[in-house]
Amino acid sequence: MPSAGLANRRIVQLTALLTMFALFTAQLVTALIPYVPVLVAAAAANLALDIYLQYKQPGLLSLLGKIRFDVTVRQLLRDMLVLVGLLRLDDIDPFDEQSPLTVGLLAFYVLHFSCTAAAVMVRRTRTLPIVTRNIDTSALRLSAAPPRILFRQQARRLLTFSVPATAGLLLTAVTGDGHWGGIGLAVSLAAMAGGAVYLASWLLPGRRARNDQAVMEWLDQWLAEYKPTVGMYFSGGTTSAYQANMWLSTLAQLDGNPLIVLRERFMVQKIDSTDVPIICFPKVATMFSLEESTLKVLLHPANAAKTSQVLRIPSIKHAFINHGESDKLSSCNPYAKAYDEVWVAGPAARERYQLADIGVDDKDVVEVGRPQLSPIRPYAGPPTGAYTTVLYAPTWEGWDGNPGNTSVVLAGENIVRHLLADPGVRLIYKPHPMTGSQNAAAGAANERIKAMIREAAAQRSGPRPGPEAAAELARRTEELNLLTAKKFRRSADEQERMMLQGKPDGDVRAAITEATLAWESAYWASLPEWEHQVVTESRPAIFSCFNQADLLISDVSSVVSDWLSSEKPYAVANTSGMSEADFRAGFPTVRAATILAPEAEGVPALLAAVRDPERDEYAEERGALKEHLLGPSDPPSLVRFNEAALALAAKADERRARAAARVSAEIPAQREEAAEAAAEAAEAEELESA
Repeated sequence: MPSAGLANRRIVQLTALLTMFALFTAQLVTALIPYVPVLVAAAAANLALDIYLQYKQPGLLSLLGKIRFDVTVRQLLRDMLVLVGLLRLDDIDPFDEQSPLTVGLLAFYVLHFSCTAAAVMVRRTRTLPIVTRNIDTSALRLSAAPPRILFRQQARRLLTFSVPATAGLLLTAVTGDGHWGGIGLAVSLAAMAGGAVYLASWLLPGRRARNDQAVMEWLDQWLAEYKPTVGMYFSGGTTSAYQANMWLSTLAQLDGNPLIVLRERFMVQKIDSTDVPIICFPKVATMFSLEESTLKVLLHPANAAKTSQVLRIPSIKHAFINHGESDKLSSCNPYAKAYDEVWVAGPAARERYQLADIGVDDKDVVEVGRPQLSPIRPYAGPPTGAYTTVLYAPTWEGWDGNPGNTSVVLAGENIVRHLLADPGVRLIYKPHPMTGSQNAAAGAANERIKAMIREAAAQRSGPRPGPEAAAELARRTEELNLLTAKKFRRSADEQERMMLQGKPDGDVRAAITEATLAWESAYWASLPEWEHQVVTESRPAIFSCFNQADLLISDVSSVVSDWLSSEKPYAVANTSGMSEADFRAGFPTVRAATILAPEAEGVPALLAAVRDPERDEYAEERGALKEHLLGPSDPPSLVRFNEAALALAAKADERRARAAARVSAEIPAQREEAAEAAAEAAEAEELESA
C-alpha cells in the first residue's frame, strides 16, 4: 500500500515535469511560427503550472535548480519566448512597441535581483549570534519579520509579480496593441519596486536589532542578573528533541536557577513547553560566555559531536544523565568517561557500567532514579472493559545494524497481525521517532504496520464520541499552543519568535502542566474505545500512552525500564537470534517479561495472562525488577536527583575556590618578579648612561 502510494506520487511528479517541458516546447514552436492562440495558451499554462508547483511541490522544483534550471531561468525563458513571438508578428512594430517592452522587462529583472539582494541583507541583519526563549529581550530592539513573500520566498515573489507583465504581453500578442504589455509591465515594475523599497526599510537603524557585540554584552548582563546554577546541555538532529524534552519537568523543579543550553537554532522550537530560560549558542565562541557566569553544573541527556566543546569549560561540572536506560551497549558508551559523573536510575545501570569496563569509575556513578516517571499510573488490576488496550512501542534500528535492536523488521508485522486477530484488543502503535532513519527496511516495515492498523481500524465500527469531544480537543489544543507560544504567523522568523517568546508571565509551569493534562484527557476522550490508533506525533507523549495501556510490547530499550514503574505486564520481542535463556541472561530488563519470538505465536497466551492475573507468572518478579532498575521509591527520585545536583554544584564551587586561591597566590609573586625586573632594567639604564 505505501509503496503503491509512493509510486503514484512519483508518476504525478514526473508527469508535471514532462508537462512543463512540453509547454516550453510549445511556446518555442508557436513563437517561431508564430501561432498566437497556442503561444498564449502555452505561456499562461506554463506560468500557472510553475506557480502551482511552487506552493504544492517545492521539493520537485528544487531538482530543476540542481541542473541550473531554477525559477529565474524558467521565468526569463517564458518572457523571452513571448517577446520572440511578438517580434514575429506582422502587426507589431519592433521599434515602436517591442523595444520599450524589452527594456521594461529587463528593468523588472533588475528590480527582482535588487529585491533579492535586499532580502539577503535583511536576513543577515536579523540573524543574531544567539537565540533565546523564555527571556525578556526587549532591550535588544527586536522586531517582526517582513512579509514572507518578500523576505524568504524569492521564487514565489518572482512568479507572483510576473503575472501582470506576462498577462499584458499575452494580451499584446492577441490584440497587437503594445499598450497592454506596457500596462502589465508597469504593474509588475511597481509591485517589485515597492517590495524592494519596503523590504529595504528593515535596514534602517530604527528597525534593526542591536549588533552582535551589543547582543553578547546584553547576554553577559542577563547571566549576571539571573545567576544560573544548573543547566541542561543538548545538541542533536531534528528527530532527537525527545531526548531533552523528557527532562524538562525535572530540570524545572531543581533548586537554584535552571537553564537550557542548545547548539542548533532549529532546536529552540523543538523543545517542548517549559518556562526554563533557553539559550542557543550556534557558534562555540559565543558559548564561552558561560565560563564567566555562575553556572556550576550541566546535565547531558545525550552524547553529541558538539558535547566535547562545552566540556572544555573548566568552571562547570558535567553529569551524563542519558535519555533512557536499557541493556543495549549504547547505554554504556565509552564517551561517558569524559563527564565528571554519570547519573543512573538504579543498581542495574551501575552494574552495567562496571561489566562494560569502559573506563567509568564506580565512584563517579550516582544513582538518582527516574524522576520524570511520576505521571505513570501504577497497576490497578486486569482490564475490566470490553477491550484490552495493548501498546506496541518498538525502538529504532540503531547505528550498528544489529537485527536485535528493533522488532519492526523481523517481528513487527507478525506481532500486529496476532493482536489485530483478537476482537477484544485495541492496539496503540507508537514507533520510535527515528524509525527508518538508518535502515530503509525498518522504515518500509513501519509503513506496512501502520497501513495494517489503519485498515483494521477502518473495518471496525461502533459508537463514536459526539462532535463536542472534537470541539473540546480543538479548544484544548489552541489553549496549549497559545500558552506555549508555539503558534506564529507564517512570516515569523527566528528574531520575531524570539521576541514573542520572552519572559513568561505568571506561574506558567503550573499552567502548562494543567493545560497538557487537559489536552491529553480531551485527546483520549475524542477517540472511540474500540478504535486502533497510530501515534506518531510528539503529543500524546509515551507516558500518556502508558496510562491507557494494559500491556506493553516493546524491544530491549528504555521504554521497558520506564514501563516497569507501573508494574503492569509487558513482553519483549527477541529478534537477536539468541535462545530465550541467553536472551534473559544477557538483558536483565527482560527478566520479568514474556519473550516473543519473531513469529509472535505467544501473543494469544500473553493476552490471556493479562486478562486473568492467575496466569500472570511474572507479577512478583516485576516488583523486584522495578527496584533493581529504578532504585528505591523512598526517598523519591526527584529528591535524590536534586541532592545529586547540589552535591556536584558544591564540587564546582570547591574547584573555583582552588582556582581563585592559585591566582591570588600567583599574582603577588608575579608582581614581585615584575618589580625586580623593573629595578634591574633601571639599574642597567643608569650604568649605560654613566
